Amino acid sequence: MRIDILTVLPELLNGPFSASILKRAQDKGLVEIHLHNIRDYSTDRHNNVDDYQYGGGAGMVMSVGPISKAIDSLCAKYRYDEIIYMTPDGDTLAQPLCNQLSLAQNLLILCGHYKGVDQRIRDLYVTKEISIGSYVLSGGELAAAILVDAVVRLIPGVLNDETSALTDSFQDGFLAPPVYTRPPEFKCLKVPEVLLSGNPKDVAAWREAQALERTQLRRPDLLSE
Repeated sequence: MRIDILTVLPELLNGPFSASILKRAQDKGLVEIHLHNIRDYSTDRHNNVDDYQYGGGAGMVMSVGPISKAIDSLCAKYRYDEIIYMTPDGDTLAQPLCNQLSLAQNLLILCGHYKGVDQRIRDLYVTKEISIGSYVLSGGELAAAILVDAVVRLIPGVLNDETSALTDSFQDGFLAPPVYTRPPEFKCLKVPEVLLSGNPKDVAAWREAQALERTQLRRPDLLSE
């Protein structure tokens, strides 16, 4: 998979992509992540990429020209399955969408900033708009990092145990059950006996019941979907 990210602050993304699972995925050649500074496509002598909004109002808007030039340049080289804009008013990121995007070959992600991008960019280029929650960040970079992490970990070969992702919360519509490791007792709290029984059938039944109970208590909305 190839992921290209358009941003005015590429330095914000160097850290998340240079450690742990995302770094290993790149080292294995399973994903390529390329950061592109939108300012490099500006024709302004100061490399500005924002302007006042028509109609007045507080806050600047990312200009249509540099973004359009950047997207056109990349689209001339690669065919993207999706051109994604990270925005608070997009579709809320959820596991089924992550599963879908993990099957893509090429993704282009646009990070918003200021009051957002000129609407014509959204109308002309963007194929999918994604939000990570009902709140506003200073820019789309951190949201893009979350999206990339959630998608890349699903690519076969990224995780050491590929079945691990299949048992994560939301994969089957439930939250994940509690998990334990050694020691079997800690500060008077014991690991449930069933997990020590060595009986896979009983363990599976316990985990299924615990997943249902946890979902009912914490996210009952999932059961109504």
